[in-house]
Amino acid sequence: MSKDRIIGGGMLVAAIIIWILYTVYGFLLILFPNLQNIIPTPNINLITIPITIVWLAMTAVLFILAWIGYTLATTPPPKPIEEIEKELEQELKQLETQETKEEKET
Repeated sequence: MSKDRIIGGGMLVAAIIIWILYTVYGFLLILFPNLQNIIPTPNINLITIPITIVWLAMTAVLFILAWIGYTLATTPPPKPIEEIEKELEQELKQLETQETKEEKET
């Protein structure tokens, strides 16, 4: 497995896990406001930005991270330069042989 695929898969899994934990934690804070006393968090009453906008922004960032990870994990690695050079040489030889055949026929 390619190094890029491992990194991409890790990014994808990490983004999904962080999004799930962030969403669950937000719902728990909404359902149980006294949870702030158990788990230290900034005082939500002082935050002027609505929680939904912060959640949407976090979701968007994590979605982009997951998309990049998925792309890295599913895109095949490029061919090595040596293979490309060999293919080009073979194509050039084929073209040369075709040209010589055409010249001989005419």
